[in-house]
Formats: sequence, structure tokens, C-alpha cells
Amino acid sequence: MEILHYAFMQRALLAAALVGVTAPAIGTYLVQRRQAVMGDGIGHVAMTGVALGFLLNTSPVWMATLVAVVGAVGMELIRSRGKTSGDIALAMLFYGGLAGGVMIINLAPGGSTANLSSYLFGSITTVAPEDVTAVVILAAFVIAVTVGLRRQLFAISQDEEFARVTGLPVRALNLLMAVTAAVTVTVAMRIVGLLLVSAMMVIPVAAAQRVTRGFAATLSLAMGIGVVVSLSGTAATYYIDAPSGATIVLLAIVVFVATTALSTPLARRRARAARAAEEVCTRDDVKV
Repeated sequence: MEILHYAFMQRALLAAALVGVTAPAIGTYLVQRRQAVMGDGIGHVAMTGVALGFLLNTSPVWMATLVAVVGAVGMELIRSRGKTSGDIALAMLFYGGLAGGVMIINLAPGGSTANLSSYLFGSITTVAPEDVTAVVILAAFVIAVTVGLRRQLFAISQDEEFARVTGLPVRALNLLMAVTAAVTVTVAMRIVGLLLVSAMMVIPVAAAQRVTRGFAATLSLAMGIGVVVSLSGTAATYYIDAPSGATIVLLAIVVFVATTALSTPLARRRARAARAAEEVCTRDDVKV
């Protein structure tokens, strides 16, 4: 294939595949916890890290990871306290991160808000070899946590009090989930962009939920959808010269619409099967 003849496309496709796996993996737990917009908030905070990377002449990816992790831990601590003022504190954190990024980038030598464009919306042509190395390392961490600890993370996502009673370290697992979400944001920002990464955490999961029953099936299908739309969107970007993040997210929405249309007859079929099973049970009870 012509597209694989170019080194920048090889890097972009590898990064896209890792985004497709990691974003829905952590997104499945966030959707279960009704924290679907957490990725959006972390993306705002990570802006400050990207700008600091330019200012300090270091890797924007690693600096964004550090700042995003600190911000995610702060969000989790605010959430766990459950105070009425928590929403205000989170809003200040989100928008402070965005404003801080814009302010700091203008202090960097030769920096301007134009430097942030590829990080905000994603760009396949700017994925450097060092970015791929960082993405691979960070993605390995995300996959290890979301798959290796899936039973524990599922337990705290369903019922924190019950998980605490069973002896699980709920506070530590909550913080680990927040850190993993932050890492996922920085994994995805070069392909999808900080402003759209939350969509990749949510839409594939929502699409999978339309046609699956059970957490494991939803997690697996969501990751599969994520990989397909990420690779397809990145490849399409090469041919139509469109923003990679927008293309990937729009494809994910198309998949969601398709699974929604498919779920209606599936739901009717399941309902008929349930009624038939109930009638059989009723007849058996009458005979007894």
C-alpha cells in the first residue's frame, strides 16, 4: 500500500492503533462511573503541560503527561470529598489549565497559539519518532492497568461501598484510574487532539453498549471499534487532507448511529425470546 511507504504515516498509524485501544479501554470504566467528561477536563489541564514543554524546551508529551497526572489526581481528590463547592473547583481547574496553556505558550521563545493547534485537534504529520516512543510506553501502562486490573476497576465502578467492604483499596484504585485517564489523554493528543480525546473515550463505548450485554463484551467491542475508526480516520486523513481528530470522531459517530439502528431489532428479538422463555416457565409451573 502506498500509504505505508511513508515513515510519518507508519508512525501515525501505530499511534492511532494505540489510541484506538487505550481511549475506549479507560473510557469504559469512566462511562460506568458517569464520569464521561473527565477526559475533556484533563485535556484542558494538559494544555498547560504542552505549553510548559515549549517554554522549557523539553518534550511536550512527557510534560503534558506530568501536568495531566497532577490535574487528574486533584480532580479525584475533589470528587472524593463530595463537597458542594466541588463543581466550582473543578471548573476553575479545567479553565485555568486552558488559560494557563495559552498564557505560557506566548512566553516561550518563538511560541504562539499556532504551536498548540496540532495538540488541540491532532495532526498525523507532526507525530515524531520520539512521540511514538512516548506513546508506546504510556499505552503499555494504560493497557496493563485497564486489562490487568479489570475486575477490581469494574468493582469500584459499580459500587464503591461494596468494593470497600470486600477489602479492595478503593482510594488507591480511584487514584490509579484517574492517573490512567490522564495518561490516555496524552497518548491520544497527537492523533485525536486534546479537545476531542474525550469523544474517543465515550463514543466507542456508547456504540458497543447498544449491541452488547455484559461488561467484558462491551470493553472488547469498544476497543475494537476504537482501533477501526482510529486507523480508518488516520488513513482517510492522508487521502483527503482533513484534520485527523475530527475525521476519527466523525467516523466513531457514524458507527454509533449504525449500532443504534442495529440495536432496535436486536432488542425486539431479545424481548420476544424473554417472553417465550417466560411462557415456557409458566406452562411448566401449571403442569406441576
